[in-house]
Amino acid sequence: MASLNSYGKVNEADQERLVARRKTRKRITIIGLSSIVLVAVIVAAVVGATQSKNGSKSAVNDNQSLSISSSIKAACSVTLYPDSCYNSLSPLVKSGNVKPQDIFELSVQVALNELAKVSEAFTENGGFQRLNITDNKMALAAFESCQELLSLALDHLNCSLTKSGNTSFDAFDDLRTWLSSAGTYQQTCIDGFEAAALPGLNSYLTDKLKNSTEFTSNSLAIVSSLESYAESISNLGAVGRRRLMGNSFNYEGGPTWLSSVDRKLLETKTKQINADVVVAKDGSGKYKTIGAALKAVPEKSDERFVIYVKKGIYVENVRIEKNMWNVMMIGDGKSATIVSGRLNFVDGTPTYKSATFAVIGKGFIARDMGFQNTAGAAKHQAVALMSAADHSVFYRCSMDAFQDTLYTISNRQFYRECSIYGTVDFIFGNSAVVIQNCNIAPKKPMRGQQNTITAQGKIDPNQNTGISIQNCTVWPSANLTGFQTFLGRPWKNYSTTVYMQNMMGSFIDPNGWLPWVGTTAPDTIYYVEYQNFGPGALNKNRVNWKGLKLNLKAKQVGKFSVKSFISGNKWLPAAGVSYNPSV
Repeated sequence: MASLNSYGKVNEADQERLVARRKTRKRITIIGLSSIVLVAVIVAAVVGATQSKNGSKSAVNDNQSLSISSSIKAACSVTLYPDSCYNSLSPLVKSGNVKPQDIFELSVQVALNELAKVSEAFTENGGFQRLNITDNKMALAAFESCQELLSLALDHLNCSLTKSGNTSFDAFDDLRTWLSSAGTYQQTCIDGFEAAALPGLNSYLTDKLKNSTEFTSNSLAIVSSLESYAESISNLGAVGRRRLMGNSFNYEGGPTWLSSVDRKLLETKTKQINADVVVAKDGSGKYKTIGAALKAVPEKSDERFVIYVKKGIYVENVRIEKNMWNVMMIGDGKSATIVSGRLNFVDGTPTYKSATFAVIGKGFIARDMGFQNTAGAAKHQAVALMSAADHSVFYRCSMDAFQDTLYTISNRQFYRECSIYGTVDFIFGNSAVVIQNCNIAPKKPMRGQQNTITAQGKIDPNQNTGISIQNCTVWPSANLTGFQTFLGRPWKNYSTTVYMQNMMGSFIDPNGWLPWVGTTAPDTIYYVEYQNFGPGALNKNRVNWKGLKLNLKAKQVGKFSVKSFISGNKWLPAAGVSYNPSV
């Protein structure tokens, strides 16, 4: 059905090549960064011997060139695009004393330079007229989305470049997150144009972004290998990694996402909170709309800015822009303070732009709020809440729509004690997200549709992204007799989704999972069911996919817990939401 095929389909012609490439990369990754060091040692010895033997300057130069070439090739061998990696980096390395960190830093700079050049095509004077899209509303909207998405990708590459010299484990996690997000934003730009359906437009855009997406992927692969190599030489291993991360949780078992001040705010009764501004429809606050209140938020502040939104239905499309850092929004309850909108795909708004409530600025927290999109099932993609905010927390909130309700597009996110309602792909995106102790409630779809709870969009095996759903209740919000409901379907080739320790009602289809296209899924997906219970959790009749894991051990599943998946760094020194850090 159209509504079930609204995103970029998995290219089955490329699937076999992707599988083979992944197997090759997996073997190479183990030796890749070690090879850099080994090659450097060997070549240094050769250079030294040559110098002492005949003092030939020519021989020294030749061997230095060999050292540079071999080091770059070793670094690039772990990437998905070794040729583009080597060809882009080799002209830039001048010194024979090249370190893996130097190669990584150069790779980020190359990706940044290329994307900056490409983004110029998305200015009015840089290709806008040549695209001939002025009479196509959807294409114009997709074009505007791309301008924003590429700007976000540039921001994340800039952050990665700034931190590229730091090789602590905290830095590795940040770098992989930001590079994963940079790749996601570029792919989202491409996906948005696919919906415009103009001849040649999507291929034009894909070609424009080919180099920048490959260079971003190369940087991600190199830093992933650097992290693995750093672990091995420091003898940390899995046990040491857990120990290092173990300092990130308070005595209640919460993740270290928030400051002690934030923790108090999340625990304090609403009436006792001293908010920076108050929003109230009845005029009892300083502002009557959330949008007006956001104008008071200071730019890029490290201080928490608290907005109290009194009960009422606020019909407005709200955006927490990228320069609005550390905003906290508190309502009177998820069914009392509601933000409502109805932008949707059918009426000409791309999925990325359809969100009633969109969060870009990092460090955002919401408590006791409701977000809804009332466009209805017939309007297809219509997002209630979209978060691209790194370190974002949603506590005791509600997200209600039909198709594409909750868009967890990028970065690191956590949801606790929320209610999430929808039909088709209603939890989707490519962030690293844990959804814990929530109610996941499929609704009645349109006639002929099937419900799919998740559609995870991982596009690169080195991205540290996925959807992790733990200790939730998966129960229908309506009578779904005659409608099939699936746990999810693979939006992209490396789609990663984990259900662990959830209660599932009998309405879940015995097959469990639905193919995106055809009758099966790419072997490269990673789907997990672990210790779920209830009639819908019976998995003896699940689809026979290579990527579906039904018998993993706790240690294997543990990497998708709050502790390991989204709280690996000391992002937030004291947890504000009490929850389980592990399996």
